[in-house]
Amino acid sequence: MKILVIEDNPLAANALRDGLSEVGHQVQLAQDGLAGFGLASSVEFDLLLLDRMLPGLSGDDICKRLRDSDSRVPILMLTAKAAVGDCVEGLDLGADDYLTKPFAFAELLARVRALHRRGEGILPPKLSLEDLELDPSAHRVTRAGKRINLSAKEFSLLELLMRSAGQVVSRKSIISHVWGDQLSSNAVEVYIAYLRRKIDKHHEVKLIQNVRGVGYVLRKEP
Repeated sequence: MKILVIEDNPLAANALRDGLSEVGHQVQLAQDGLAGFGLASSVEFDLLLLDRMLPGLSGDDICKRLRDSDSRVPILMLTAKAAVGDCVEGLDLGADDYLTKPFAFAELLARVRALHRRGEGILPPKLSLEDLELDPSAHRVTRAGKRINLSAKEFSLLELLMRSAGQVVSRKSIISHVWGDQLSSNAVEVYIAYLRRKIDKHHEVKLIQNVRGVGYVLRKEP
């Protein structure tokens, strides 16, 4: 899932990003309300984790503006306000769920999964190219029927390439979608090398191709 975390506390924001990324989600951060609303209204996300108390523009205002603009992105509101009335108010503004701080990360993940199931309605389709198959729901990759174990970052990188199969994906796009922040392009090359060893090394047909000076593309080797 592509998740936007709007949280002004840097420690909390980084912890959410690291924890969600570890289980395979693509996470982008915004640390004030105006920046968060700008991203939420211009970029397509699968889920928003929205702190209620934000500088610039409150979580309540963000939620209301998004719903007034007919955005149906699932919103999980995070707040220290634990009173029943506060919860009801947040839900009435358009939030899909409400979690009070402090919370257990396991509970957050469970609520994220529940909102994802509710938003999807059906399981996302499997992705395939030649004998390579990726199942986003099961977080499973196989080639020629054999299971391939990938780290969370490797899985996110492969999923990005498979969703763009046949199209060149730039290093900049890879960094943005997989890591969500600035990263050396050498790290991209390192992870591409990891994938090649796991995906292509023992197969005659190579699928991960380098386009010199541009990026990478997933397609059958000419």
